[in-house]
Amino acid sequence: MFMTTKDTALLLLDLQNEMVDPKGKIGSGGLAKVVEERGVLANASRVLEKARKEGVPVVFVRLGFRPDYSDALSVAPRIEKLKANNAAIVGTWGTEFPDVIKPLETELIVTKQCVNPFHNTGLMNWLFARGVKSIVVGGVVTNLVVESTVRAADDAGFAITVLEDLCASPNPEWHKFSIENILPMFASVKTSASF
Repeated sequence: MFMTTKDTALLLLDLQNEMVDPKGKIGSGGLAKVVEERGVLANASRVLEKARKEGVPVVFVRLGFRPDYSDALSVAPRIEKLKANNAAIVGTWGTEFPDVIKPLETELIVTKQCVNPFHNTGLMNWLFARGVKSIVVGGVVTNLVVESTVRAADDAGFAITVLEDLCASPNPEWHKFSIENILPMFASVKTSASF
């Protein structure tokens, strides 16, 4: 294992039904297929089981909005697509997590309205309050939430490990570019076998 449990947390990013299930409003556009092909959920399940066994704090991050999207922070075109599909509404199946990685009642669920899970969520304070100095991350989409998380965490002084096989993008080239060119500037990139 490459981490110490004392000061490390595991962050699972946007691995929610809307994104990773073929019936999800985002997953149905091809992301769920890539998630399945890459074994992202199976890998995440194994890492989650090990983290729980070793007492590593786990944080589940999800994208979720009010039904009228009045809490949407971004005005980017992707938000209009979410609205048009009535996607990622808090309290719906789409913002829940698949059974294979279902959060325990004691585990933190962070709901965000933007790409960066630290913006306006209290997550950074939660990590600091627990003495976390190192984070291990995985999720979808690699070139969005994973990159955003890693950049913000690096700015805050965290040591970061990205588990490449817990990540995916709907376009494998985006994933590859991020893993090979962007993320190594901020984090160690490993596989779940090293966890």
